[in-house]
Amino acid sequence: MSSPENKKLVIACGGTGGHLFPGIAVAEAWTKAGGEVLLLISEKQIDTLASEGYDHLRFEKMPSIAMPPLLSPKMVTFLIRFVKAMRECRRLFKMFGAEAVLGMGGFTSTAPLVAGKQLGLPTFIHESNSIPGRANRLNAKFSHTVLVGFEVCAAHFGGVMTEVVGTPIRPSITNRPSREEAASFFGLDPEKPTAMVMGGSQGARRINELVAGGLVKYEEAGIQMLHISGPADYETVKPEYDRGFSGGVLKGFLNEVQYALGIADLAICRSGASSLTELSFYEIPSVLIPYPYSAEDHQLHNAEIFSKPGAAELWHQDDLSEDTFAGKVVSLIKNKDRLKQMQEEMAKLAVADASDRVCEVISSTLA
Repeated sequence: MSSPENKKLVIACGGTGGHLFPGIAVAEAWTKAGGEVLLLISEKQIDTLASEGYDHLRFEKMPSIAMPPLLSPKMVTFLIRFVKAMRECRRLFKMFGAEAVLGMGGFTSTAPLVAGKQLGLPTFIHESNSIPGRANRLNAKFSHTVLVGFEVCAAHFGGVMTEVVGTPIRPSITNRPSREEAASFFGLDPEKPTAMVMGGSQGARRINELVAGGLVKYEEAGIQMLHISGPADYETVKPEYDRGFSGGVLKGFLNEVQYALGIADLAICRSGASSLTELSFYEIPSVLIPYPYSAEDHQLHNAEIFSKPGAAELWHQDDLSEDTFAGKVVSLIKNKDRLKQMQEEMAKLAVADASDRVCEVISSTLA
């Protein structure tokens, strides 16, 4: 096995938690093995929040550049900003002494990958989802190897070398707390059934509305709610919790997600690949509500990978209402036999060593 020791890797991973968190996970594994990492993130608030607590890693902010349609009037502005971003990347890469570039998805990765290609560096992308987005379909053209989280995704990159590696998980999450430690972190009761609500790093407005509309029913059923709303919806949801609901905790954002995973008997969430990877590692039965407007409907396809073997239940957003949602959640979390079956199937989908697999592919290329 080749080693990242003394090798310098650039990881472009900004824009969403689904790109950033796996990028941080690879950075942690690479530096642990003796290598050096430069992480490129976007200027978005979510990147700033998510990178807090990682002072031992080096971050540089790059403009977030979304590619408009080909004939859009915005294309000229995009090209100007893109060329500037490439120049900045080349400057940073030379100063850092970069030896390889890894893009974790999104157009934030495109300029670094092109710049790396121009400098003759090996370039790689990682695609977590079952169906690649527009950015990674483009990014693959500048990549030596495409690393995928789900085997079904490889078929979408015809003609490019692919490796199935899973989706990396941060070490802070793999360091699993006990249920008692997790409950203590939030001031919750470890004996009570607990549902974790998580819309992804940026939240999910409709899920927040559905959950907030049934708080009284959850409290009456003796169910604790651990609700991570996302920063944008926190102030909207907070009044519902302030009306005397004592059966749960509301957080706008949470970096210490391992504690939420450590107390959850059931997860209610979107179906981004990064979230699904964490849920499977903790073997948490889940209700998956795919974002209906995700690119290529990839969240639906991600969810089906988990719902078909029975690891999760797939609920379509348009079929749900505040009147019935809480009752369905209560019925499921009280069904211990069903939860046990889901938990067993979740465990089969877990990939614990994805970060090491990514590092192995890259370091082997550099050897």
